[in-house]
Amino acid sequence: MLNTVYRLVEPGRIEAEFCDIDITADAVLVRPTYLSICNADQRYFQGTRPARVLRSKLPMALIHEGIGEVVFDMKGEFPVGSRVVMVPNMPCEEDVAAAENYLPSSRFVSSGWDGFMQDIVSIRRDRVLSLPESVNDQVAAFTELVSVAYHTIDRFDSRAHSRRNVIGVWGDGNLAFITTLLLKKRMPESRIIVFGKHNHKLREFVFADECFHIDELPEGIYIDHGFECVGGMNSGRAINQMIDIIGPEGCIATMGVSEDNVPINTRMVLEKGITLFGSSRSGVRDFRNLLAFYEANPDVTEYLGRIVGNVVHVRSISDMSAAFEADMKKKGGKTIMEWKK
Repeated sequence: MLNTVYRLVEPGRIEAEFCDIDITADAVLVRPTYLSICNADQRYFQGTRPARVLRSKLPMALIHEGIGEVVFDMKGEFPVGSRVVMVPNMPCEEDVAAAENYLPSSRFVSSGWDGFMQDIVSIRRDRVLSLPESVNDQVAAFTELVSVAYHTIDRFDSRAHSRRNVIGVWGDGNLAFITTLLLKKRMPESRIIVFGKHNHKLREFVFADECFHIDELPEGIYIDHGFECVGGMNSGRAINQMIDIIGPEGCIATMGVSEDNVPINTRMVLEKGITLFGSSRSGVRDFRNLLAFYEANPDVTEYLGRIVGNVVHVRSISDMSAAFEADMKKKGGKTIMEWKK
């Protein structure tokens, strides 16, 4: 079966390439319908990754957040036309200690392997999950990003001490919005405080207990634990601010990505006995648990609808480039490509 893959061949330049799809019993053929642009995809498109990384990764089809409709399943487990979410992490082995998303042998699409910018995606059936009817397409498109926050909260729950009176979230972008929302729903007895630098964005966190500008913290404020959702060079400042106001043996989850090393006040990490851990990506278990969470908490997907920003109808390569350009200029929210290929 002939397929068209839309690969980024150099920053800002996407080309179509035709290739064959092998139809096997282990794979499900999915036609993408809604794709969501991630900051990682944008870094490839803009060419802001280091030159050596670009040389090793490109050409490559972008996008690892997306949903689609089943067009063929040899085993008949997924009816033709059914809505599914595609899990981008492809593990090649199992490990008794490490989750699939941390194994160096795992393949992650749009990071060295072709992503979902294709006419048809041939994907392992264990990487396909049926979507609840209650979840609208535009929100479902960025299920992967929400699953990363869900995964991090699971890891936090198994590591952090039991005093969880106050939990702080640093950042006011999409990841902070999602993490704060999930924390408040999963830990309703905890006071969830958001720390950001854009007051107009902080006003969108209506489900948080309080929001503070990072330069205007009240005297005596403290947290039991914290989540860093900032990324970049500013993640160091966020982590150090957490270290300053966190209680003894508190837990800090770092989630933001930075291309460069950032300074951290390790003296106070030692003095307070802080647990600092990082989380990246997610696995099929996180997707499955999140979809069940959506069904049990329909208001969560309603809130997530607030961060849907640009919705770009994509029928051509020029439309694809326009979607990435629009995403670069956006003031906030997620850019969704309604894939009309």
